[in-house]
Amino acid sequence: MATFCMIGKYNKNSLEHASADRTRESKNLIARYQGSIKSMYALLGQSDLIMIVDLPSVEYALKVSISLTKLTGISFT
Repeated sequence: MATFCMIGKYNKNSLEHASADRTRESKNLIARYQGSIKSMYALLGQSDLIMIVDLPSVEYALKVSISLTKLTGISFT
């Protein structure tokens, strides 16, 4: 497993639809890619969210990033 920092930026739509259910869906999505969330933090400033995740590879990290953006509307770097 490799550890990745996923930095997220909300848009208006993704902020309006924030919920515990969406967070749960996000955790399940990461688990489907054989990963896990080590920690998650809200930020102030240029970025809104950081997730520290364990995933099997860079390929999986890219797939998770794209899938999470589709699911949540949050853009990840």
